[in-house]
Amino acid sequence: MNIVVSNEIESVCPSFVGACVEAQVVNSKYCQPLWDEINALGERFRQTLTTQTLKDLSGIAATRKVYRACGKDPSRYRPASEALIRRQLTGKSLYQIDTLVDLVNLASIAYGYSIGGFDADKFEGDTLTLGIGREGEPYEGIGRGMINIAGLPVYRDGKGGVGTPTSDNERTKITLQTTHLVVLINGYDGNEAQVKANAEYIQELIRKYCDSDGGSFFMYH
Repeated sequence: MNIVVSNEIESVCPSFVGACVEAQVVNSKYCQPLWDEINALGERFRQTLTTQTLKDLSGIAATRKVYRACGKDPSRYRPASEALIRRQLTGKSLYQIDTLVDLVNLASIAYGYSIGGFDADKFEGDTLTLGIGREGEPYEGIGRGMINIAGLPVYRDGKGGVGTPTSDNERTKITLQTTHLVVLINGYDGNEAQVKANAEYIQELIRKYCDSDGGSFFMYH
């Protein structure tokens, strides 16, 4: 897998650092020990965060800043990590989808980074380019229908957009049949050590819950 960070992203966020985790996995419908971890973290957030202080977490604050620099309102198009933690803070549970998706959501809220999880066998080509969405660019968000990604950071494969920090694309989404996982961590705060730790945490989770050897990861700028 090759990841290219475009000049347009570098111009709005020169400190950006990402990580790409790639692994062979076995998905399942539900995993109780994983949900025990998700619920324990939610309880900790309710004791230590509010919906306002949440916005100050490094990964979330930096992503919101990039949204504004790209011309997008981060309160209307919330980064996924912020939206997930907000759900927990307001007493709602996270959506239960399947073990891989639930695991990616846990990794996102644990570190505050917006993370995309993909079925890599659905990509067109072997290169993803991180750019900025254009006016009128077609993009079907998972469970959201067609959404306006103009001004949102977006990864594109050979066919078009596959992931933004707000919503990943229906075309390349994880399903129960997914065996070739790619996870992209978006560190708009430039904290290389935290992004690396987040990647290692994902490896730990897929070893525990997805019958995987943890695969490999690389950093990109």
